[in-house]
Parts: sequence; C-alpha cells; structure tokens
Amino acid sequence: MKRLIASVSLVAVLGLYGSALAVPKDEYDDSQSNPLRIAAYLLNPVGVGLEYVLFRPFHALVSANDTTEKIFGHGPHGAEELRSLSTPSY
Repeated sequence: MKRLIASVSLVAVLGLYGSALAVPKDEYDDSQSNPLRIAAYLLNPVGVGLEYVLFRPFHALVSANDTTEKIFGHGPHGAEELRSLSTPSY
C-alpha cells in the first residue's frame, strides 16, 4: 500500500511539473521586433561583462576604507537618509 501511495504521488508530482513547463514564460509581441530592442539584446551581455570586470572592482577599490572614500568622494548609498535618521530633529 505504501508503494502504491508513493508511486501515485510521484506520478502526480511529475505530471504537475510537466504541465508547468508547457506554459510559455513570455509572450511575443511587436515590441520585440524593434531594431533598437534587437541591438539592446546584443549589447546587454557586453554591459554586464563591463560591470563585473571593470565597475565592480573599481567600486570595491574606492569603497575599501574611510581613507579611500574621502579621497574619491564616495559615500555609501543612502548615507544622507541614514544621517537624517540618526540625528534627532527637535
């Protein structure tokens, strides 16, 4: 009886999984046929590569410690909001 329940459960799970794969993730419409959209599809990997190879290491260098932040004029994201929250306004 346990094998029957286990096999029926397995068939049900695999059946539901297969039906979920049949649903398309994105519908095609005419906005994807714009030549600028096609150029964006081709240029996006270049931008992501530049972010990981150039911009993220540079940001790590600039924000490494307080001295480099002062030299390069870097401030943490949301620094103004945090400063206004930490100082009491009377």
